[in-house]
Parts: sequence; C-alpha cells; structure tokens
Amino acid sequence: MIYKIRIDGLESFAYHGVLEHEKNYGQTFYFDIHLDVHAGLEDSIDATVSYAAIADLATELSARSRFDLIESLASAISRAVLKYDPRIIRTTVTVHKPSAPIGKNFKDVSVTVSGSRDEN
Repeated sequence: MIYKIRIDGLESFAYHGVLEHEKNYGQTFYFDIHLDVHAGLEDSIDATVSYAAIADLATELSARSRFDLIESLASAISRAVLKYDPRIIRTTVTVHKPSAPIGKNFKDVSVTVSGSRDEN
C-alpha cells in the first residue's frame, strides 16, 4: 500500500538568505513535508516511516547548512528525505519564508519542490 504522510508547519530557525542580515541574524522558516510511502499493514512503527525522524532530519539539515536560496534548501531537504528510507517513493517539500525581505505587506513566501526515488 501507498500511504501519504504529511508534516505541515514544521518550524526551524536558521540562517538562509542572500542578504547579510539574513546570514548574520537568521529568521524562522516553516516546512511542509509530504511523503508517499510504500508501507506495510502492520500496526508497528517498524512497518512505516517515522514522521518524527523526518522532522528531525529536516530541522537538523536546515540548522547545520546555509543556503542563499530557499529553492536550494527545499531541494536539499527533499534529497535527504528520499535517501533516508527506501520506502519513501516521493516527496514534496515546501519552504515558507514569512519574513522574506520584500518591502511590501505579504502573508508568506514559499517555494515547493517535488522529487521521487527514480529521479535521484
């Protein structure tokens, strides 16, 4: 069976951006990570992919790396998630940057990337 696992609004403080103040002071980012997982029917954590482990992987990658572009951050998270467990067959990662330096009133800026196991 194919299961869909969704993590929405995962918060991470990090230092991504093109501008010096983004690199020096950081800001809060949010991730939406959606997985298509080929998993078993057993009622056991071993039969599926741990969403807690995926959340840790994404926030740790964001904290230890620095990217100018959120496009690059989204791609890095997507690749890392696909490598994490062979049962993950597809992932969609959205990186939200609600404090992007736009100079206008806005609700959110985000970038979404999708990838599958056969594309890696």
